[in-house]
Amino acid sequence: MTQKPRNSRTDAKDRTPMLDARILVVDDEPSMRDVLRILLTREGYRVHTAASAEEALLAFEADPHDLVLTDLNLPATTGLELLRSVKMRAADGDRDVPVIMITAYGTAESAVEAMKTGAFDYVMKPFNNDELLLIVRRALEAQRLKAENVRLKAELADRYNFGTLIGSCTKMQGVYRLIQQVKDSRISCFIRGESGTGKELVARAIHYNGTRSGGPFVAINCGAIPEGLIESELFGYRKGAFTGALRDKEGLFAAAHNGTIFLDEVGDMPGHTQVKVLRAIQERRITPVGGVEEREVDVRILSASNRDLDLEVAEGRFREDLYYRLHVVSIDLPPLREREDDVLELARAFLERYALEYGKPLTGLTPDAARALKGYRFPGNVRELQNVIERAVALSSDTRIGSEVLPGHLEQVAVPTPAQNVGFPPNGVDLDGLVDEFERAWLTRALEATRGPGAPRGNKTEAAKLLGLSTRSFRYRLQKLGLDDDLTPLQAIKRSLG
Repeated sequence: MTQKPRNSRTDAKDRTPMLDARILVVDDEPSMRDVLRILLTREGYRVHTAASAEEALLAFEADPHDLVLTDLNLPATTGLELLRSVKMRAADGDRDVPVIMITAYGTAESAVEAMKTGAFDYVMKPFNNDELLLIVRRALEAQRLKAENVRLKAELADRYNFGTLIGSCTKMQGVYRLIQQVKDSRISCFIRGESGTGKELVARAIHYNGTRSGGPFVAINCGAIPEGLIESELFGYRKGAFTGALRDKEGLFAAAHNGTIFLDEVGDMPGHTQVKVLRAIQERRITPVGGVEEREVDVRILSASNRDLDLEVAEGRFREDLYYRLHVVSIDLPPLREREDDVLELARAFLERYALEYGKPLTGLTPDAARALKGYRFPGNVRELQNVIERAVALSSDTRIGSEVLPGHLEQVAVPTPAQNVGFPPNGVDLDGLVDEFERAWLTRALEATRGPGAPRGNKTEAAKLLGLSTRSFRYRLQKLGLDDDLTPLQAIKRSLG
């Protein structure tokens, strides 16, 4: 029975992912150079050989290799000196080239010295061919992963630089200045803003532009995790701590060690978890659920909420001591309705991104589309604008986005303003009555605008957003004006009119 020859290109599972990698073999014995050249060439590598360290350095300068395989004992210059020279030259080019040492006269001391100097591994002659090939594959894989990690970090740093935070209005300039001031410290920052204003984007910009950019960035939405699970998510747990805990699990604080953790919607965190988070900030130690041992963590805390935490503290729903620990520096993000001059700048940036993603030859906005975007209040803020532009790009069949591919609700009725030339009534006016009438009309219109097909009532949360109010304020105004919750908008109008 004929044995099937080994083929590195068909047997991919057992082969290095760096096929055609360039390997430099350095040995003063011609027979050893030939053996290694044949062995490695059969695996699909491109192999160059050198008889001395000097010859090897000339070859490395001419064509930087992916790996160097060198004998420890070389004439004139030793393999250790070659190792140092290769590492220095690679570092000059922002690279890291693995070096594997081979020797027939090795000692424990020489092996330790080689590893201290930066050798990937140390192999004794005579070597086993399969073992040597395995070491070569591991070295190349480690080098590939390291290069990929560097590339991804550079990509992230570019993606989350200040340029990603688009907008040149005065309020955004203030945000940029604060990010610049706090990015290199470990000071806790609280990011305030309505939903969709880009709070996590600011947190990432702080992390990836600061001194902790080499560490992990871990984000958690405290409002999206059930109350009974948030502690185990943050601090981890030990096997058997509760039903279903079949193994130990590392928490997010531990995962963010030497980096940053972003606690989004921190106002939704339950009270018992707030106590543990406060201790983690103060002591820089955590204890997993069901565990007794403590673990040190070095984590920068960034947090955010669209709730009014001052009110939450005043009403006893959020710990005051934790509030002050998180709230050392406050970064306030303006809603998009207060950034009118930034709307088109943001829209064009999203258009460019999605035109590339969808392969559309779009070059801009028509005047009608630009007017519609600038005239809309965007209760969903930047996130809503982003979704509007993505939808428009997907639907567009022209070279510019027109108003016909924008959602119909962008055509808002202008808010009436007091007439400038109307004479003052001789008997005066009931100002409170006029204000109530005006307020009642817009509350009911907002409810009607958010009523889904077949639904008896409008959505109060969405209606509040349309008017730039909190849900609590919206409900208060409904009650003040007698617009009961259980009435449809039409019924409410009829009742309010008597």
